Amino acid sequence: MNQTPRALNRVVLAVLGLVLMLAGGLGVALAASGPVARWWQDATAAAGASIDRLLQATTLPGQPESWLWTAAALVLLVLIVLLLAWAALQGRGRLGTLAVDYDGGGAPGVVSLSSAVAEQALKAALQERPDILHVAVAAYEYRGVPGLRLRVLPRPGVAPQTVAGGIMDLVEAMDLVVGIDPPVVLSIGAGPRVRLARTDHRVH
Repeated sequence: MNQTPRALNRVVLAVLGLVLMLAGGLGVALAASGPVARWWQDATAAAGASIDRLLQATTLPGQPESWLWTAAALVLLVLIVLLLAWAALQGRGRLGTLAVDYDGGGAPGVVSLSSAVAEQALKAALQERPDILHVAVAAYEYRGVPGLRLRVLPRPGVAPQTVAGGIMDLVEAMDLVVGIDPPVVLSIGAGPRVRLARTDHRVH
């Protein structure tokens, strides 16, 4: 329900995993194979000599160092900015206010409902249920509409339909109390060992 870039995250994780796999495989090959170790020593020596020649060829007149170091620093700076921007995209859409009433019920002023009120009320009520092991509630904005996302983990043997029905009644009772009717997305899990059995239910 949030706007986390899941596709980008998967690509980044896939690339990072591939790099780590290749590095691990190379480390094992270097430790287990003499020819590979000798090839690696020759390759690194040749690469070091090439880098030295490149640095000497790119040294500016009157300067002791190559301008490539400055370019590398700029590239690292750009990379840091990109990483910060990527981190800022995680979990985007989280709300601090669930509803705002500018009319105030006829009274002057503005009445707002903090998302923490709905989150804590639902979480406290659900944690008292004996058929639920874990619950997480969060308010998010999706396509300009504020709503709630509930993730619950029922006890083994409890039917998801039973849990969904009880939560639906609880959400409808909250709607009557606070006077709003936000969309609610309910995700019912079945534990990490049987994650494939997970089902999602849209309450309303």
